[in-house]
This record gives sequence, structure tokens and C-alpha cells, in this order.
Amino acid sequence: MPSSPAMIEILSKQTVKPPPNSSHPRLCHLTPWDVAMLCPHYIQKGLLFTNLPPSLPLPLLLATLQSSLSITLQHFYPLAGRLLTQKHFTGDKVTSLHVSIDCNDQGAEFIHAAAVKITPFDFLSPGKDIPSFVNSFFPLNGAISQDGHSSPLLSVQLTELAGGAVFLACCFNHIVGDGTSYWNFFNAWAEITRTNSLSLLPVHDRWFIDGENPPIHLPFSDSSQFIERFSPPVLRQRFFHFSTESIAKLKEKANSEIKTEENQNQNRIIISSFQALSAMVWRAITRARGFPPEQLTSCRLAIQNRGRLRPPQSPAYFGNSIYAVAATVAAGELEANGIGWAARQLNRAVTEHTDEAIRQKLREYHAAPVVYKMTMFDPKSVMVGSSPRFNMYGCDFGWGKGAAVRCGPANKFDGKVSAFPGREGGGSVDLEICLVPSFMAALLLDQEFLDSVSVPSGKLGGGL
Repeated sequence: MPSSPAMIEILSKQTVKPPPNSSHPRLCHLTPWDVAMLCPHYIQKGLLFTNLPPSLPLPLLLATLQSSLSITLQHFYPLAGRLLTQKHFTGDKVTSLHVSIDCNDQGAEFIHAAAVKITPFDFLSPGKDIPSFVNSFFPLNGAISQDGHSSPLLSVQLTELAGGAVFLACCFNHIVGDGTSYWNFFNAWAEITRTNSLSLLPVHDRWFIDGENPPIHLPFSDSSQFIERFSPPVLRQRFFHFSTESIAKLKEKANSEIKTEENQNQNRIIISSFQALSAMVWRAITRARGFPPEQLTSCRLAIQNRGRLRPPQSPAYFGNSIYAVAATVAAGELEANGIGWAARQLNRAVTEHTDEAIRQKLREYHAAPVVYKMTMFDPKSVMVGSSPRFNMYGCDFGWGKGAAVRCGPANKFDGKVSAFPGREGGGSVDLEICLVPSFMAALLLDQEFLDSVSVPSGKLGGGL
């Protein structure tokens, strides 16, 4: 199987801009959720398509995508801009900085690449680690959000594979938006490509709590005081598939185990499918790491704010609106008490993430603004990001359903877990798990974990 990035050739790079005379605000102010994302990498996701219609020759495909991307940028205009930092002075001394998006229509990057010796089967690597050449299917590798001052806030790459397949990747600056915003954009681009219309318009009014208005002043005199570039250790990365039936069994087991607690508290507690799955993975990774019983370990879940605020934000809110909630326990407790108990800890963390909790976090941020750094993540923890609720396989450009979703190398570290809907639907889930080699080797021998992993239906998708 090919393994070298040299197998991938960049054929062209172009700048795609919104249509001339597009009307929109010039400046986009940023919320605490946005500004805090200056150090993380760009979001990198993409879809594999294997059934392009024979009536769609490649030159027409490229022209169509570029034209529809231009129209999409008219609606998602911050993505065609660049970051802008302004300094604030007391006398001749810089006392703070504030960052915004200059919606100047400089445009997004469109890359055409070819890897015609790589087949979809090579790409998907069923039963194996994700091959390193997949990283070359994504642009702006290593770029952090701060680089959006000079680099495009959006870069897309269409890579030709053997047999007429293509992989379409988007690299999306994390200051501009979160995973919900990312997939809303990707689906909008697909809809405009397919129908030349858009049914769900983005909401661009950035949201602030009462009494706080932009801009947010970062208490620094220079970006070098808060910018950090993270390089992960050598990681093994692999996709695992969990069928609808497997997840249902995990949910049933977790809820059965917590019935005693329900009876004692006289409260109805319902563990969700995803909480049960996350609890099982947290336990398995903790065992694979071989922690002593007293070692504290956390499981963090990326969680939406949109539907938890009162009143709720629109599902089409374009920007960041997420936090990470965490459960922290001793490794010995986690192993001794079962999946239900572990899932209950996660359930409690999610339940406590209320409108008031979100607003309190924002009040604290405005009092002392910070920028998140990748080194903030506890190496003893598991971080579950992305979501199986994102509409990835509904991303229809008119070429049929995507065969698989994959990630670039961005924002990965030991213990990072990314969740995706299973291609077969029905509540199935694919997880991409990143671990250092010794921990991955141990995970692949963990019987509780292996008992839950499924073989995906069909020829393409995730899997062990």
C-alpha cells in the first residue's frame, strides 16, 4: 500500500472569492468562545466519494465546485476574510489586544491534487491504523487559528484517487466556528452545488451575555505572549465502528447498572447511548494506560451551548458555541464500579451544563480572558470531540452518499477521540482513537472494548 506523501501531487491552487459587490458587514466581532481558539489548529475533516457520475468530467467538476464555493462564501462571508489584531495603548505602552475578523473578501483557497496510485481501499485501511499519507489530503497542516492573519480562513482540497474516486477536504479556522458551524458550511456548499439554492441561512450575529459587549481585550502586549504551537508525540490512529445493536447493548447495560442509584435517590436517571459508549471507551483506554488505582483520570466531552442557553441559540448560529465538560475519578474507582457508574459521572457533568453554568463561565472569562492551549489537556484524560449528530453523510453534492469521513492531523494528542455517525445510520457510531503506540497495542487486546466493536456493513466505512 502507498505510504509516502510523495504519492500526492498538487496540480493547482486558486483563490475563490465571493461574487463582486457582496453586501455584508466589514468587521466581525468575536465572542469569548471564538477568541479562546487562537492556538488550536484549524478544523480538518473530509469526505470520500467513490461514485461520481460518468457524465461529470473532472474539469467540469472543478469548475462547478469553485463556482458554488464562491456563492457559498457570499452567505458564509467571514470565511473569505482574514484575522485582524488591533493594539490598545495607555500612553505609549501597549496594554491589550483585540482580535476580530476583517470580512474583506480576500477569499478562500481551492487546491486540486492527485493521488492516482492510491485506491479507496488503501485510504480506508480496514483493520489497520490510518495510513500517514491521509494527512497529505488536507491543506494547512500545522496551521493554528492565529495564522489566519495572513493565511486563508478556509482552504479546501479535492484529491483524485484511483478508479475515479475523490476526497474532498475542508480546513476551517477554529476562530470562525466550531464543528456545528463547520458542517453547516460543508452541507450548505453541497446544497448550493446540487440545487443552486440554500435552505438554511447562517446566523451571523455573534452572541454575548447581557452587560458584555465587544471587543474582548486580551491582557497582552504581543501575540508571542499567548501563542503556542503544539506538536503531538508519535501516535497510532485507528477508526472503530460501533453498530446500532452494540451501542444499544451498552446503553442497556449502563442503565441497568444504575437502577440501584435511581431507587435510592428516587430520581429517574437515563444514560444516553453516547454517554454509555464514552464511558466504555474511557474505561478501556484507562486500562490500556495501566494507571495505578489512585491515579486521577478524566473524560472530557465537547458539548454544545446552542440548545442549552435560554432562550436557545439558532441551530444555524455561525461561530463557536461549545465547552468541554469533564468527569474526574480515580482509575481504581473507574474499573471497580462498571460502565453504568462511569456513564453516570458523565451524565452528571452533562446535566450540570445549564444556561446559568454557561453564563457563569462567560462572566469569568470576561473578567480574565485567556487563550486555550493544547498543553492544557491532561495527559491522563480522554477527550471526546466532534459528534455523531453532525450531518456528515447527508452532505450531498449530487454525487451520491459519501463513502467515509476522515480527519486530518489537526488537534490530535494521546487520548483524543473523535466521534462520527456511522455510514449505515440508525444511531451507529464511528470513533477515531489516537493513542501512543504502547497504549494502542494494549487497547487492541482489551476484551470489553473488542466485544463492543463491530464490523461495518458494506465494503466501505470505519471498522476495527
